[in-house]
Amino acid sequence: MTSAPGSLESLRSRNRLRVLETVQQRGAISRVDITRTTGLSRTTVSSLVAELLSEGVLSERAAEPPAPSPGGGRPATLLALSPDGGGVLGVHLGHEGVRVVLADLSGDVLGERQREIDVDHLPADSLAYVADAALELVARHDVGRVIGMGVAVSAPVQLVSHALRTPSMLRDWTDIDIAAQLRDRVGVPVHVGNDANLGAMAEWTFGVGRGADDLIYLMLSDGVGAGLILNGRPYEGAAGAAGELGHVAVVDGGYVCRCGNRGCLETVVGTRALVGAVSHSRGPDTTLAEVVQLALAGDPGCHRVITDAGRTIGRALSGICAVLDPKLVIIGGKIAAAGPPLLEGVREILARRLPSAISQGVVVTAGRLGDRAEVLGAVALATRRTAVHLLSP
Repeated sequence: MTSAPGSLESLRSRNRLRVLETVQQRGAISRVDITRTTGLSRTTVSSLVAELLSEGVLSERAAEPPAPSPGGGRPATLLALSPDGGGVLGVHLGHEGVRVVLADLSGDVLGERQREIDVDHLPADSLAYVADAALELVARHDVGRVIGMGVAVSAPVQLVSHALRTPSMLRDWTDIDIAAQLRDRVGVPVHVGNDANLGAMAEWTFGVGRGADDLIYLMLSDGVGAGLILNGRPYEGAAGAAGELGHVAVVDGGYVCRCGNRGCLETVVGTRALVGAVSHSRGPDTTLAEVVQLALAGDPGCHRVITDAGRTIGRALSGICAVLDPKLVIIGGKIAAAGPPLLEGVREILARRLPSAISQGVVVTAGRLGDRAEVLGAVALATRRTAVHLLSP
């Protein structure tokens, strides 16, 4: 027998879904923040959370790092979806490699596979590897059920269809329906998003951006992109192409970018640009990891290259920060491992170019999730897009 509309039982059922949906969207959240987000009373939230905990739908976990409660005292305990509720697959289709993970519903990674592939030009091989790796991970780990798969791609994604925008910078992927192909091969719902946007979602949900409702995430790897969280929501723009910071021109008459323009930020601070800047003195086989290691060890040339990259990024970010007034600027991706020289370059330019009222409030920090951010964002995407009533074990 169903509850009559407007009955107390019906109201409690709706409130229960609101609480569960809030945890689903935020990944991990305190009782206080659930109360603030939903507008429900503390008593109602406490009662519903206790019910969801007793049923095994939610679980408690410590904050990382501990988040102080508003009034001081003991750190707040975070609530997350129960890890026993099933598994989620996450995929990152980078430019030069594929990463596939299987995580539980709380976002903890259970297994992972990676392979170097020329993803931009070998779509069939890339998707075949994703399907094989996903099925292998599911067979190896007993998660009971898999609620879906999220896929992070290095290109803008259409808002409604979630297909790659046309024309796409990934020309060999034109007319390939990533979601349909992987759904047919793996047998689960598949959701596709832009990798920088999903990196932002991951750091906001699982990483250093948790609790900051206005942030910019900058992904620095083979490609360069940005993801935005504004007023507690991922922002993708009118057409799903917001955050293409890597294709903002920063050098007049610079190198031709894969997008067809000259002097894009990606051609100045992307992996190839940084490695190329030192290869004449370090040799053609120099890797990004070596450049980063040498910069951190104090090598003058590599330190200069990384610091200059930070300054260039700061110039590209300054206008966006002046308009959006973010609380956090998070630097992620493979190049973020360069740490202090990179961050100091960004901070130097933002402090110089922004009004003090904005620059003093913006914190520039490295991401916590490293090069896993985009694939964990894909996990978060699949979890967020699963119907909330299907999340109970």
